[in-house]
Amino acid sequence: MMLEFRGVDYTYHTLGGETEAIKGLDLSILRGQFVSVIGPSGCGKTTILSLAAGLLKPTGGEIAREGCGCGYMLQRDALFPWRTVEQNIFLPLEINGEKSALNRARATALAEKYGLKDFLKKKPRELSGGMRQRVALIRTLAAGAELLLLDEPFSALDYQTRLEVCDDVQSIIKNERKTALLVTHDISEAIALSDKVAVLSARPARVVAEHQITFGDGTPKSRRSSGQFAAMFEKLRDELGI
Repeated sequence: MMLEFRGVDYTYHTLGGETEAIKGLDLSILRGQFVSVIGPSGCGKTTILSLAAGLLKPTGGEIAREGCGCGYMLQRDALFPWRTVEQNIFLPLEINGEKSALNRARATALAEKYGLKDFLKKKPRELSGGMRQRVALIRTLAAGAELLLLDEPFSALDYQTRLEVCDDVQSIIKNERKTALLVTHDISEAIALSDKVAVLSARPARVVAEHQITFGDGTPKSRRSSGQFAAMFEKLRDELGI
């Protein structure tokens, strides 16, 4: 088991009082699995990512992690505009004091493997939104992360680019045999990308349903074109109450 939430509670404490964000959350993620979490707006999806990363500590229950590094992909790519693509990819190595020639060579090889060879000396402003997100993913992978935490990383992209980048990111994650936890408000995106979709209740969040996505050949494109896609979409929408 790569990551497991066991009866996890989380309460925010503010001057105005306490807010119970998560209550009795049970969720497990296997190594190599791509899991999406969907739920009503404001239900605590991003809090779950912060707990998974160890940035927050649960106020109840426990979180078990297989000894692994975590990497974040955010709604914005967070690339530094004054650094080249190559320099952005090397940034985690610099921060961790791991910028050896061997580690830089590995990071560069990873970038070249996934189509960035001709862009390494360019600045982020010279890249499309989709290409920038690919750089952000390669930067995360270059840091050695085994568990990728994805906080609606495609939401800032236009629809067509979003479809292309979703396919691209899922392919790279699967090819590199990484584990991913995605939080999203997009039902279609969750179905297309995931091995499993977990549905949350309104706050305080708990898992009210889980669905294994087994149709198609595992790629987002095949999932979207499957005759079972629409039925799964309607089921998830009903469970969300929308």
